Amino acid sequence: MMPFEKCPVCGGVLEMKQVEKLLRGGSHTVSLKVTAEVCQHCGERLYAEDVVKSFEEIRSKLQKQEFTHFRALGQSFTIDKEWPNKSLNPTA
Repeated sequence: MMPFEKCPVCGGVLEMKQVEKLLRGGSHTVSLKVTAEVCQHCGERLYAEDVVKSFEEIRSKLQKQEFTHFRALGQSFTIDKEWPNKSLNPTA
């Protein structure tokens, strides 16, 4: 991978790491693990081109509600509009 020798955002050192990525499409979310170059200074993540294309494909499938190759993983929630702290808002 390594198209950059240093972080393009801050110039920090990049390190290959396994990270968790959340992808959203419509009201659906996929959680997955993927290898990325991660800046040790600012946390910026850089992904390989083929990985980014897969992210786009996953988002598209979620939007279209095409769930082939996905499996259910728990439930997702948001707060309701009656949550006591009005600085927090529901996502949907």
